[in-house]
Amino acid sequence: LDEVWFIPAAQPPHKIGAAISPAKSRCEMIEFAIAGHPSFRLSKLEIDRSGPSYTITTLEQLIAEDPSRELFLLIGADSVRDLPLWREPDKIMKLATIVAVNRGRLPAPETSVLRSMGDPAGLRLIDVTMPGIDLSASDIRRRIAEGRSVRYLVPRAVEMYLHENRMYRS
Repeated sequence: LDEVWFIPAAQPPHKIGAAISPAKSRCEMIEFAIAGHPSFRLSKLEIDRSGPSYTITTLEQLIAEDPSRELFLLIGADSVRDLPLWREPDKIMKLATIVAVNRGRLPAPETSVLRSMGDPAGLRLIDVTMPGIDLSASDIRRRIAEGRSVRYLVPRAVEMYLHENRMYRS
């Protein structure tokens, strides 16, 4: 990939009504986490758009801005399982190559659900298996709320940001 864009959601549709961290804080943490990686980029595309953040809307906007773009959507195994429930999943799979990545020590994503949707011949899907690291945002938030360390689980700059801003403390 030429670049990897990190695009935080303004309002995740599956978390409407739920308390989420402020967009400004999430953007700052991403900036700290990707600092020094010239191929990583923060995009505030969804933050700057009002309403729920639907992947299909973002993909359509990226293509409209530059029709020559070849898009890859990196998603975890849990998201692969839920993708058929997203808004316009068939269209998502037409606009972007799906890059399905295992989560933690879980097995590789089960992609047969995607292969059974729409036109399987047109599906662009890449399975990626990485070394298993049991790490999730909810685990990090829980550890902080419990007063436990997140050292070595997040970049040091993000750890310091979380501490200085008293994020996720109960």
